[in-house]
Amino acid sequence: MTLVQERDLTTPDFDAIKLKQQGAWASGDYAIVGTTLQIVGEQLCETIDLRPGAKVLDVAAGNGNATLAAARRFCDVTSSDYVQGLLDKGRTRADAENLKVTFDQADAENLPYADAAFDAVLSTFGVMFTPNQTGAAAELLRVCRPGGKIALANWTPAGFIGQMFKALGKHVPPPAGVASPALWGTRDRVEELFGDDAAAIDVTQRHFAFRYLSTDHFLEIFRSYYGPVHKAFLALDGDGQAALETDLRAVINRFNVATDGTFVAPAEYVEVVISKA
Repeated sequence: MTLVQERDLTTPDFDAIKLKQQGAWASGDYAIVGTTLQIVGEQLCETIDLRPGAKVLDVAAGNGNATLAAARRFCDVTSSDYVQGLLDKGRTRADAENLKVTFDQADAENLPYADAAFDAVLSTFGVMFTPNQTGAAAELLRVCRPGGKIALANWTPAGFIGQMFKALGKHVPPPAGVASPALWGTRDRVEELFGDDAAAIDVTQRHFAFRYLSTDHFLEIFRSYYGPVHKAFLALDGDGQAALETDLRAVINRFNVATDGTFVAPAEYVEVVISKA
């Protein structure tokens, strides 16, 4: 049975789930983690050969990694996210570099833009977390012009972050009927979501190396600032927190390749490029 077939198909209350997710991502301070991922946005823009003057939308942009990468290439960039605080962090970064960017608070499943409004639609580890995956994919396709590109960076199920979320799910189960975000890191799911409207779909496996002072440092940062982990610990009592920490440490230690006391974990993700028909 494939990952796609294993999804629980119970119809969920997407609005309620989205509200809770929004609260989770607004908690902590994702930007402390997010800024370390800047290289992913730069690589994504290079992969699609983004040209100056292109109209670009960054969806679920967080604190703006892909946004800044596109703006540095002199594109006409709109950065969108449903957490205003993260947009504010992105605006501060853009202002520091004197980059012109439009920032909009917007729902990835209901984007406030016209059909075919953008030459390229980007998302780095963002849109994959939407509860209504088919709705979000349809919106990405709708706002991208024919012949344009949708370019995504998505964590994989077997990679470091995918395995961290699997550990979280053992202690704080995800809502019934919501497909795993990590499915966006599989070719089967990407083709299911976009295949009917794509002239071509390219999926490239890559790795991002998380680098921290130690395993304790990594866990401290993620527990304090990374919304889903932060909220998971808050949802548990003392015994539950201890059990979750044990399971997270097992994942952290399994992926750590450093032998000098620091923490270096290559985290697998896929670069997905959909060329819209």
